[in-house]
Amino acid sequence: MKEKKDAYAALKIPAFRNFQLSRFMLTFAIQMAETIIGWKIYELTHDKLALGLLGLSEALPFIITSFYGGHAADTYNRYKIARRTILGITLCFAAIGMMLSGDAVLFHEYGALPIYFIIGISGIIRGFMAPAYQSIFPQLIPRELYPNAATWGSNTWQTAAVLGPALGGIVYGFTSVEFSFALAVVFMLISFFIFLRVPVKETPPKEKTETLYQSLTAGLRFVFKKQEMLSAISLDLFAVLFGGAVALLPVFAKDILHVGPQGLGILRASPFFGSVVMGFFLAYNPPTHNAGRNLLFAVTGFGLATIGFAFSESFMLSFIMLFLTGAFDNVSVVIRQTIVQTMTPDHMRGRVSAVNQIFISSSNEIGAFESGLAAKLMGTVPSVFFGGCMTLAVVATTYLFVPKMRKLKM
Repeated sequence: MKEKKDAYAALKIPAFRNFQLSRFMLTFAIQMAETIIGWKIYELTHDKLALGLLGLSEALPFIITSFYGGHAADTYNRYKIARRTILGITLCFAAIGMMLSGDAVLFHEYGALPIYFIIGISGIIRGFMAPAYQSIFPQLIPRELYPNAATWGSNTWQTAAVLGPALGGIVYGFTSVEFSFALAVVFMLISFFIFLRVPVKETPPKEKTETLYQSLTAGLRFVFKKQEMLSAISLDLFAVLFGGAVALLPVFAKDILHVGPQGLGILRASPFFGSVVMGFFLAYNPPTHNAGRNLLFAVTGFGLATIGFAFSESFMLSFIMLFLTGAFDNVSVVIRQTIVQTMTPDHMRGRVSAVNQIFISSSNEIGAFESGLAAKLMGTVPSVFFGGCMTLAVVATTYLFVPKMRKLKM
């Protein structure tokens, strides 16, 4: 008789639990603040491209910084890097809150440029934060729990991303920019103090002496040698790059669905709510046995749901379509994270995580810019429809030309 696996095994480890709680509070606060920023920028500019530039202003500094951030996570103490970056992100959002407070005098005088500048600084900080966080993750749990931990790690992030935008939209809709950002900053500080409870472990030593250039590029070379890892990361990259509609949600909420900031918060939360529901299902039914097939199915579902959302003029139907995008996306996240964590040696985790984050995290921000630019050139609905079609094209290309991916089992 097959032994039944404990769906909550990773959460029973106190260090992992505190790490995820800290990550939850930080993600919750960032998502809350970003929802308010998106609404306020569109309200002040009425420019769809301005929303895309928010993503681009974070993505470019993040990409430029991440290679050194990965090197730093494999060379210096990862825990110290994580603590300092939490405080850095907190200061950035506190500054943006002050810029948008009151009558937003600074905004009216200089436009969105100061906001983009601070968002750019936060992108630099994220370039150090992401590899450090991803490198700490596997140090807290035994190797056999990596798939279970990846599922709960995704659940943690997605749950925070459900609640953060919803609360951000509601609090901003009923109170003020000042109160909303102050609340977000408080949650970020709580995240910092919880992280202090995560036990500090030494960074594993590198196996060989490397020049700085060799160290910076080691993660990239490693990923390109692992075809399964490269294919999983690339598939997720292009799906998010072309298929993301989240950047245009302020436009849909204000001009198409007419639901205001409260509705925007709910719409922004809906894909993450779908991810949470799927995450609990995956905790009991891991998707990694037929990983390649499941990944291709999931990204196909993501593309179809994106197309459905593009043509919806009903708030409820839009919510359902976004819910499905989140559910399908979580399947790909769990599979990709398990592949990356399982195949990567300890001394390389920072640099490989940096490459993974460049491919995936920055694709969200660059995808936001692509969505804003496409919406300006093609119109809102055609641009999202185009993105969904491109996602399906990426799946078809991967299926035809990367046979190792569709046969991958773990």
